[in-house]
Amino acid sequence: MRRLFPVTDLTAAEDRGEWSLDALADAYAYPDTDGPWLRANMVSTLDGAAQHDGRSQPISCASDMRIFGTLRGLADVVIAGAETVRLEGYRPARAREAFAARRKEAGQGPAPAVAVVSGSLDLDFSLPLFVSPLVPTLVLTGADAPPDRIAAAREAGAEVVVAGEGARVDPARAVRELARLGHRRLLTEGGPRLLGQFVAAGALDEMCLTLAPMLTAGDAQRIAGGPSVAVPERFALASVLEEAGFLFSRYRRI
Repeated sequence: MRRLFPVTDLTAAEDRGEWSLDALADAYAYPDTDGPWLRANMVSTLDGAAQHDGRSQPISCASDMRIFGTLRGLADVVIAGAETVRLEGYRPARAREAFAARRKEAGQGPAPAVAVVSGSLDLDFSLPLFVSPLVPTLVLTGADAPPDRIAAAREAGAEVVVAGEGARVDPARAVRELARLGHRRLLTEGGPRLLGQFVAAGALDEMCLTLAPMLTAGDAQRIAGGPSVAVPERFALASVLEEAGFLFSRYRRI
């Protein structure tokens, strides 16, 4: 049985029964803000592993994937790093009937766009993600990206967005560029290196974290990698869902 523990009353949470997609969409609705809102969705084991054998699927569960789909159904754009796209076998986001009316009312297209972050553009542009998406895939790159790779991306049908000087993408500028294109509801699914860059840039507004009741040991990555911030940034707990020992939490910037 699924339960929602509102942060305002954790001890007296009532049994809400099984969660429908509509109920999940209400629970994870984006706040009404004028500017962009960047949320991350990641999964971690009890000992801090974000992956097992290089992929997140082994530490996930059916309800985690249900929330994963809900977050995608609410987003304007899904942001992913090039390595995650390669390892996880990313495909285009699909239109889902369960979210059609909600997306139409919000002025959104039938499915979120996928935005791939890559400075080198070392990507296989023959994949369905680039040649047959419902919504054109975006490629976020730096001003010095190889011209032949930019041409290959555009030839495949992707929209290339310059979001940084030199060969690297500036995370804060990426958020601004996506907002300039009309994408305010932003969702990053990682990987850890990309999430670490958003954290270091102070660009993350919300963290949706699934805590899996598993231990893996080993040397798997944490949910965020890269250089540390000078001072840890405090987030506030917004809500917690629980099922079969899995905790599905939301934290928002204070």
